[in-house]
Amino acid sequence: MAAAFFLTAWRGLVSSWRWIARIVFPFIRGRLLGPPDDDDDIGGPDVELEKECENSLQEVEVVSSKPAADEEEWGEEYEVRTMDEFYCEYDSTWETEPSQEASSGDSAGHKSTSLKFERFRKAAKDTQVYRHGYPSVTSQHHPKHEDMANLNFYLGKRPSRPDGIYIGEFHSSWHGEYRSLEFTHTYIQWLFPLEVPGVNNRAITLTKAEIEEFLKEPIAKENLLKSYKLMLDFYGIELCNEEMGHVKRARNWRDRFNDLNRHTHNNLRITRILKCMGTLGYRHYQAPLVDFFLKQTLVHKELQSVKASVLDYFIFTVVNRKERRKLIKFAYLNYDQNEEFVWCPKKIQSLWSKSRPSK
Repeated sequence: MAAAFFLTAWRGLVSSWRWIARIVFPFIRGRLLGPPDDDDDIGGPDVELEKECENSLQEVEVVSSKPAADEEEWGEEYEVRTMDEFYCEYDSTWETEPSQEASSGDSAGHKSTSLKFERFRKAAKDTQVYRHGYPSVTSQHHPKHEDMANLNFYLGKRPSRPDGIYIGEFHSSWHGEYRSLEFTHTYIQWLFPLEVPGVNNRAITLTKAEIEEFLKEPIAKENLLKSYKLMLDFYGIELCNEEMGHVKRARNWRDRFNDLNRHTHNNLRITRILKCMGTLGYRHYQAPLVDFFLKQTLVHKELQSVKASVLDYFIFTVVNRKERRKLIKFAYLNYDQNEEFVWCPKKIQSLWSKSRPSK
């Protein structure tokens, strides 16, 4: 009887001490050592950025651009009129039907006097032609397989011109050669060909028949992916999910970002890369890369020499209209409210303003 009593008392005492320890010990630790630090790694948040793949607009801890349930289909309330301020006749983002896209001629709509808007309008004309598949560019004939210069370059059957480099050699010898990649201007048209010419007059433009054949060739697509990774590394970026196209900062991002800020001709190269990836089988890679640049420029305040190109060009190379709308909304919600936002009509901005944080 007495033994049972003492056993019960002992259990109660132990239990009481457990509860006291849970309360008192953390208090003492906080007094002596301070609160626990979630960023114990050297470098703090920057290290976390290197560890985590920046997956989507919805996952970044800034103002979210995820549409509400009733916005998911972007219904009639997102239609715009040609008289809306900042309406651009070359931007089909807000039309509900592809047939409603404005022609390439001048619109009789609202004319903004903003120089920033006029710069965007000029860029929008270029990106609209790209998204429509360069309709004015027609193949005069259906070339034979051996005449398809870009495809054969990517199959390792012919070198680039004028450099005389085969694709396998480029991947093995040029990776990490940042000075060569920066100051050589004849390789980018071969790595990321388009249907329109660039500055290398020895490069050959894509044909529509060649695009069809390229998409059928696994080796060519695999080599294009290697070229994409090589250029991402040059820019301080790492592809961390090949299936979805998600990217993150690479370990060398600080040095490479400094280079990007100094040499703005890379903005043109990135625009070309986005267009080419959208043409040759990696369209789903476009939005993740643009998302990355939006976060770096608007949220983390890096790459300020790239910001204008991100907003004028990068976003509008994204062929998927739904993804393009999400990117623009993200940009609007995280843009400096003291600056004029010209990349979508005022009507759309007013619908989103409720989600924008107050100053």
